[in-house]
Amino acid sequence: MTYCIGLRLNKGLVFMSDTRTNAGVDNVSVFKKMHSWIIPGERAITMMTAGNLATTQAIISTLDERSKAPEDRKPSILEAPSMFQVARLVGETVREEIHGSTIEGQEADAAFNATLILGGQIKGSPPRLFLIYPEGNFIEASAETPFFQIGETKYGRPILVRAYDPDMSYEEAVKLMLVSFDSTIKANLSVGLPLDLQVYENDAFQIKQEQRIPVDDPYFNQISTGWGDALREAFRSLPAFRF
Repeated sequence: MTYCIGLRLNKGLVFMSDTRTNAGVDNVSVFKKMHSWIIPGERAITMMTAGNLATTQAIISTLDERSKAPEDRKPSILEAPSMFQVARLVGETVREEIHGSTIEGQEADAAFNATLILGGQIKGSPPRLFLIYPEGNFIEASAETPFFQIGETKYGRPILVRAYDPDMSYEEAVKLMLVSFDSTIKANLSVGLPLDLQVYENDAFQIKQEQRIPVDDPYFNQISTGWGDALREAFRSLPAFRF
């Protein structure tokens, strides 16, 4: 399983993904699920993946090959004129890879699925954030829907809905996302550290901050313990139920 969040702020975009993949409790591995393509001063594109690992790796490899092989006249995300066109190209690639892997009678929502969060900025237009489905279609983040989650989404969603503020700082956004990840990790063993973090600032056309939060990271442990203590204290402060 997977958990990834893409968050849109007034000042930029923040991405966070876990790295755990598993094919049963005795087959757990670490794989990177966050990938970036940068042309400094011109465009910055980040993608996070969830779903069948072979399918998502094939999608990333195909996009990489098309961006590095000028003799291949298939469209490249490094040549697309807008983030909307990038999303269309990625959606088409998702469809191609799933269709190529599908056995007779098997649909896209079966073993070969892939769901992606795509975000970034191309010079001349504002940053944009998209959620791309296994069928290749997609939706865009808005003021009403300012973040996307993929993978194991249900446990970490409540804190995002309650505490998100478009004017929050990058540091506050990272703290909020870590609380969301902690709730998910506590509830589902198939999501786990290390976590990959990336911050994109409006009009930077490069990655502002990028780092990996390792297992036993002191700050993550502090957040996890502090959030648990705060929840217990908040619960105790609520009025008692009376029969």
